[in-house]
Amino acid sequence: MAATCQICVVLGLFLLPAFIYGDTCLAPVVKSQTYSTPEAVVSTDTVLIAEFTLTCKNNLKNINLYADIGGRTIPATKTYEANKYQISISDEHKKLPPGTYEIRIFDEEGFAALRKAQRSGESTDSLKPLFTISLSHQGIWSGPVLQSEFVAAMTAIIVWWLAYTARGKLLA
Repeated sequence: MAATCQICVVLGLFLLPAFIYGDTCLAPVVKSQTYSTPEAVVSTDTVLIAEFTLTCKNNLKNINLYADIGGRTIPATKTYEANKYQISISDEHKKLPPGTYEIRIFDEEGFAALRKAQRSGESTDSLKPLFTISLSHQGIWSGPVLQSEFVAAMTAIIVWWLAYTARGKLLA
């Protein structure tokens, strides 16, 4: 009985690292695409989207990932394709100004450390993410100063006025 217990303990010690590191992505390779709202004419909010494919050296698939964007923590959404994720954030135009946004991606272990640091009021800058995606937001275009309908109406009025005054000079 004691020998069986000792064998179980020894096997447990050898297998423990495999269970601990079993869901950590080793040497992540990331291919990403980003999008940000280009104009304010058709939208009320600025939207930032990052879509990425993650490949791990240890062939880990469909792991839970979390993103930290400027202090906001959100889960990454898994898409229908294997190892493809999407992160999106939206807010008022003035709250997401032009610039480069660093999206730090964490696995569950890193996310737990991030939440612990946030709860205790510590700086999260020292935490190492699984990887980082840079999203460049050029800002929003609010449209032309003059609307095309206004320019067309003013052009029609000017043409009518020129024709009316020319007709008046011919009749006089």
